Amino acid sequence: MTDVEIIVQGAPQAATGRRKLVWRRFLRNKTSVTAAVILVVIFVVAFTLPHFLSYNYTDIDPTAKLQPPNGQHWFGTTTLGEDVLAQTLRGLQKSLIIGFGAAIIGAFIATIAGSVAGLLGGWSDKAIMWLVDLLLVVPSFIMIALFAPKTKGNGSIVLLTLLIAGFGWMISARIIRGLSMSLREREFVRAARYMGASTWTVITTHVVPNIASYLIIDTTLAVGGAVMAETGLSFLGFGVQPPDVSLGSLIGTYSKSALTYPWTFMFAGGFLVAIVLCANLMGDGLRDAFDPGAKRARAKSGKKRKVQA
Repeated sequence: MTDVEIIVQGAPQAATGRRKLVWRRFLRNKTSVTAAVILVVIFVVAFTLPHFLSYNYTDIDPTAKLQPPNGQHWFGTTTLGEDVLAQTLRGLQKSLIIGFGAAIIGAFIATIAGSVAGLLGGWSDKAIMWLVDLLLVVPSFIMIALFAPKTKGNGSIVLLTLLIAGFGWMISARIIRGLSMSLREREFVRAARYMGASTWTVITTHVVPNIASYLIIDTTLAVGGAVMAETGLSFLGFGVQPPDVSLGSLIGTYSKSALTYPWTFMFAGGFLVAIVLCANLMGDGLRDAFDPGAKRARAKSGKKRKVQA
């Protein structure tokens, strides 16, 4: 058996062993595992429970206005008699779709832009980085607000997801560009390009597998940021438009009655906090699993701060 055959056969085994090691490290982090389980439960409940409810999010019960949580309306009702549970679950669906969708689309754009810039260099690198610098300077909130009147109707969720993703990929693209530049000089990348492999083939077969750990962590952490972005836009009236709802629009609508009728506000706010917190904790756990050195570095930094204090 030649050396090449040994390397080719050993590579999948090494990759499988590393995946198992990363998985074991992640499972040892009880906080991150709990956060991941909670996030999955929230996702399942948001999309399955509405099918078993007696009320839709648009249904109105005129005999039960501003009712506190009870046996008929588990989360209470609004000023119009709408079921808070049904509205909260509908808002959860929209926020989760927008959050996960924007994070995944943003990661895809960042991967393509950063990899192409890092691998090709030259004018391609300058043009892509010029676009990145331009988008970083442009106030994203104002740009999204300009398109807000067009987000009414069935296309609102798709357009809002694309807008959030379109203004959230630049920092990741810069990091991926740096990683791609370091991979560009590696022997396997140079060999692939020498054999005539296209840029797309090099990206999919060599660059992406080697930066997969960063992509997983970055996408997970981006979910919380995308959900917060959607919430802020909907809170100010630039996101999901009535009669549809999201967590942000529910919080914005009932924030004034948070103290007098807390059940109209606290469930949407609680789910928002849970989603963002669980996504961030899960991302931290994945980062520690892929790079244990980062956890030790943070621990040493924390000890130094305590000593200085």
